[in-house]
Amino acid sequence: MHYTYITRCVVLNPIRLQGYRVAYVVFKNKGSVSKAMKMSKHLPRALFSEEHPVVTGIQKWCGEYASRHSIDVAALQTEIDEYMADYDKNTAERKQKEKETVGEADEEGWIKVTRQGKKPGLARTSALNKRVAQREQRKRQQKELLNFYAFQIRNSKRDHITTLRMKFEEDKKKIQQMKAQRKFKPY
Repeated sequence: MHYTYITRCVVLNPIRLQGYRVAYVVFKNKGSVSKAMKMSKHLPRALFSEEHPVVTGIQKWCGEYASRHSIDVAALQTEIDEYMADYDKNTAERKQKEKETVGEADEEGWIKVTRQGKKPGLARTSALNKRVAQREQRKRQQKELLNFYAFQIRNSKRDHITTLRMKFEEDKKKIQQMKAQRKFKPY
């Protein structure tokens, strides 16, 4: 029986493996076969050594992923800078062209009206949109006719009178309590 020790493993302690190890080797030329036959059979041969390790498993997959997805940060930054410089140049040219054509009539005599000028319009932000929507809602509520029909008018009057009666009764009770405490001073 042949024993093999694994000592290269970082995670696990050295483990003694028991069993036979077999490898089927295909040689490129006939001379390699004769060299292999002349080698000592008692000396163990390893497929890889400390100087030339073979990466396998998750280390191999991580290395392949990193090599496929590696990014050259400096090249990417120069590409971004070039793009932004080109974009800034194009927008400046477009704004300049628009400034030059403001107020000029086209072939058909139409004049393009823009927001550019001494007082450009407000930028529409979400907060501004909310304020505008609330203002419009308040205007709609003010325009709404609450008592349009006769039955609505009667109901609103009845409700108003009942609330006044309730307030009157509450005031009566307060006056009675103050009289009872002798703190009532009408004048």
